[in-house]
Amino acid sequence: MSVPPQEHFKGLPMVGFPLLLIPLAIYNIIVFLMPSVSLTETLVAVPLMTSGAEWPVTLSEILLALAILMLLLEVIKGARPGAKFLTDHLLSLIVFGAAVAEFLLWPRFANSTFFLLTLLALVDFLTGVALRVRRSPAVAGASRAAQRAPVEVVHQPAHVESGASPPANEPASHAPSEPRFTHVEPAHAPAPVEPSAESKPAGAPLPPEASH
Repeated sequence: MSVPPQEHFKGLPMVGFPLLLIPLAIYNIIVFLMPSVSLTETLVAVPLMTSGAEWPVTLSEILLALAILMLLLEVIKGARPGAKFLTDHLLSLIVFGAAVAEFLLWPRFANSTFFLLTLLALVDFLTGVALRVRRSPAVAGASRAAQRAPVEVVHQPAHVESGASPPANEPASHAPSEPRFTHVEPAHAPAPVEPSAESKPAGAPLPPEASH
């Protein structure tokens, strides 16, 4: 029997991808592959309707805004029960360590934009660890409560012998019972008793045998 692809992937533990790696990777691409691009150069000027001024937006500000959104998604993802594994925290730590190494070793990474990106990577790692530590006692308490829960014992009714009355909770059978016939022997009528001579009245005629 084939398992549907959706059911197959639901049972597999998925390792979370560190989202803070996206703005850091874009910064590395700009530094190494596009050295002529300036991070402080204004890309677009957004006019404000109320004051009439223009808001200059630079590439570094876009990267910082993207990093903040990625951090928000990481916090939402880590708040779910069982969402992050130990491997996810390890990947977040590796991303933070690589950002710190680039900030300290490469001159083009020594600026406020990349420092703030590195700080957001640290916040991502510490937030994930804090959520995991906070969730561990709750999970342990739930498991202990499940172990202490009483086991419900179901008593099955005993076998009812034939001829015994049905239990009270069972409805009585409405089937008509078979009639029972009892043989009654007829009573013997008593033999007639002949009256004796003493009991006969005087003057009564004797039978013909007595006259002879």
